[in-house]
Amino acid sequence: MEEKNRSRYSDTELEEFKNLIISKIEKSRLDLQTITESYSNTGNNDTMDTSPTFKILEEGHQVMSKEENSRLAARLHKYIQNLEAALIRIENKTYGVCRETGELIPKERLRAVPHATLSFDAKIQQGEKKQ
Repeated sequence: MEEKNRSRYSDTELEEFKNLIISKIEKSRLDLQTITESYSNTGNNDTMDTSPTFKILEEGHQVMSKEENSRLAARLHKYIQNLEAALIRIENKTYGVCRETGELIPKERLRAVPHATLSFDAKIQQGEKKQ
């Protein structure tokens, strides 16, 4: 059956997307944990503790890395939230339906961006409205 004639994805298709999303959530949580540990662990106790000349440079680098990691962690956290919201839409059987047009979002787009709520065309139109 062609996607344009359907109002929602089948339960089998939704299960496929659910498995994809769960695996992405698990990977993202591991990535988030790694990033969080990397910027919250400040007690290295390595040779830099006894080398004042290099310590100033290293501390500057650590501050920059912590800021970058903090921003990355925030983005990953938001991504996980969006994926979890997609799981709720799967349970409600509204997953994959464009919130602007009401049509099914193509499977290719959902596989690439599993938390998408807009079809590609609706996303482009939204971008044009902002400009």
